[in-house]
Amino acid sequence: MSELVLRAQKLDAADELAPLRSRFVLDTASDHAADAAGIYLDGNSLGALPANVPGRVEDVVRRQWGELRIRSWDESGWWTAPERIGDRIASLVGAAPGQIVVGDSTSVNVFKALVAAIRMAGEDRDEILVDATTFPTDGYIAESAARMTGRRLRALTPAQVPSALSGRTAAVLLNHVDYRSGRLHDLPALTAAIHASGALAVWDLCHSAGALPVGLDEHGVDLAVGCTYKYLNGGPGSPAYLYVRRDLQDRFDSPLPGWNSHADPFGMSPSYAPAPGALRGRVGTPDILSMLALEAALEVWDGVLVSSVRAKSLALTDFFLECVTAYTEPGRVVSVTPEPHGERGSQVALRCPDAGEVMKRLIARGVVGDFRHPDILRFGFTPLYVGFGDAERAARVLGEVLG
Repeated sequence: MSELVLRAQKLDAADELAPLRSRFVLDTASDHAADAAGIYLDGNSLGALPANVPGRVEDVVRRQWGELRIRSWDESGWWTAPERIGDRIASLVGAAPGQIVVGDSTSVNVFKALVAAIRMAGEDRDEILVDATTFPTDGYIAESAARMTGRRLRALTPAQVPSALSGRTAAVLLNHVDYRSGRLHDLPALTAAIHASGALAVWDLCHSAGALPVGLDEHGVDLAVGCTYKYLNGGPGSPAYLYVRRDLQDRFDSPLPGWNSHADPFGMSPSYAPAPGALRGRVGTPDILSMLALEAALEVWDGVLVSSVRAKSLALTDFFLECVTAYTEPGRVVSVTPEPHGERGSQVALRCPDAGEVMKRLIARGVVGDFRHPDILRFGFTPLYVGFGDAERAARVLGEVLG
């Protein structure tokens, strides 16, 4: 038995988060081919299924919808679900209650947040800065928002943003963690620089929420959005969320005013009057089935500290990188994920010339990561259900596949 295998066993035995694995539906080696590892390292794309979700969804469908029907808007709490679930997410991203509303997709929430930020910044600020390395949709939305509002759009790396800020800057849209490389950007410093210029900061938290502390309130973030199907395990296409800092809520002017965000939604008035607080971030009828599945999924966080998740995440990715170095030939793969802990999210990205084919072979052996064009192998580490033994076996299988 190798030294790395023994270390993995000792680390797993000492892991205070290890019991959380039982809260999820996960494969085992016996679910795959004889030589397969049955290791899921793609939680940065789609989180694993929490074991309590199927029963909750059945109750929502059979009893709440099937028996109570329309009464469930009140009796089952459907109407208040967007803000109730928002408060649950708030505790995971460092926000006080009353500042997050759940609903719509990440793309729609990026649009709402960015256009609202431009409106709050004022007419004399005619420039938007966007993360040039961002997930494509954020860039598409930013370009559309710029055309709609008559602003100029500049795409820059996060490192270039501070020197590009000026009195013309209205808003800056940034990703907390780069989806390709796993690089963690400096949210506190960048937010402070943006504020010093008089602009507003809009952060995309899709690859950080549920994996590391965010500190939205602590660092004075203006607006933030995020998905819930990655590290929050809400399920495919589960609704996203929108954060509006409390002191900005009265000024938040949504470009998508819907009946559900009206101060009197059932008054059916022909004129729009926004609801108070974060509720004005709502638009139309909530997607109840997926929203309540998300609410059930978030119960896996009961009693879990994000700080503990972050500590394990860093230990896991450190150990995985060490194992990759030990099991692969020098230069065969190169990590593009930063080594310093302060610059790393919860994934490891490896550059590999034949990455697409390599990932297919890994998946066939039960190690599930993903491939990003043109040459990136991505491995997401969700500390709630990934262990050190998983990291060691995944690296070992990678070495065998590459060999």
